[in-house]
Amino acid sequence: MLNSAIDDLDGRLIQALAETPRAGVMELARRLRVARGTVQARLDKLQARGVITGFGPELGIAALGYEVLAFTTLEIAQGRLDDVVDHLRAIPEVLEANATSGPGDLHCRVAARTNTHLQEVINRILEVQGISRTTTVIALSDQIPYRVLPLVESAASAPST
Repeated sequence: MLNSAIDDLDGRLIQALAETPRAGVMELARRLRVARGTVQARLDKLQARGVITGFGPELGIAALGYEVLAFTTLEIAQGRLDDVVDHLRAIPEVLEANATSGPGDLHCRVAARTNTHLQEVINRILEVQGISRTTTVIALSDQIPYRVLPLVESAASAPST
């Protein structure tokens, strides 16, 4: 059995949290028609297994004034990955960086206030030694926003093995 598998109750609990993130354990128990202790135990297990990774608010970066979203692919010289990642951590506009296969080594999600600001962010990214090439594309619109609930529904309804 997969360690990350969830059952129907876990799926319903996650869905309820997504619909009402500020709901307390008692409210979740009432909505799911299970005991408060069951909800608390499930939440604890989901957190311990890394299924639920946080309860922070979801933020609209455009509403914060960062109306440009871009994706920058970095090609990095061998042995410089750690230096580059440490440098990227210090740049607040770098929202996320993932190591990738293919022509690039890191794929970064970058926010900026304007296109001019984006150029400044890219220039700051390039200040570290070890980046041999970058490619940046600007997101024009959000067609499918980041989501995980379809995965939850699929995992919760998958037969256990």
